[in-house]
Amino acid sequence: MASPHYFIAIPVPFSFQSLFSTWQKQLREHVSYKQWPHQEDLHITLKFLGPVADTKIQSVTEMLKPIEEINAFSVNVGNLGSFGNQVNPRVLWAGVEVNKGLLELYNKVEEALSHVGFSKENRPYRPHITLAKKWTGVPFKTSIDELAEKFKEKYAFDVDHVVIYKIHPEKSPKYEEIAIFKLKRGDLAGSIN
Repeated sequence: MASPHYFIAIPVPFSFQSLFSTWQKQLREHVSYKQWPHQEDLHITLKFLGPVADTKIQSVTEMLKPIEEINAFSVNVGNLGSFGNQVNPRVLWAGVEVNKGLLELYNKVEEALSHVGFSKENRPYRPHITLAKKWTGVPFKTSIDELAEKFKEKYAFDVDHVVIYKIHPEKSPKYEEIAIFKLKRGDLAGSIN
């Protein structure tokens, strides 16, 4: 039996799940995708691990404990974007602005996991919240540029914990929390709760 797949991510807070779920409903009127993540599955990926044996997940959990020394921080999210060809992009997402706190967290995760056999990412970090993926081939009713104009609101939320998720492809929601790492409650001045 194949090992389950795992990833490490920042979950989207409950109050923002419904907001991005509304974005998804509105986007469905214009574009056709095979997968629209359940609102409880919305997240900002820090590291995709792929298939991992249960015994190795214990090592991953141990190596990530030092991230709990990082101060909680806020992130700005919003602005519709895409990966792939602009006429038929593979993925639609809400953007996440890289800031000092997010970059520190990402780098600590990368460094910690390099000690248990995971290669560091060689591409620049492009944080985002996936809203839709796997284009169906049906032409868009509205261009990506036009849609981006409709979905350019910006929001901020606090990042106070990180999760290791196990993927259950046959379920909805499909991500199960395996371990939670609470960040230190530092100064979250200027954040929106």
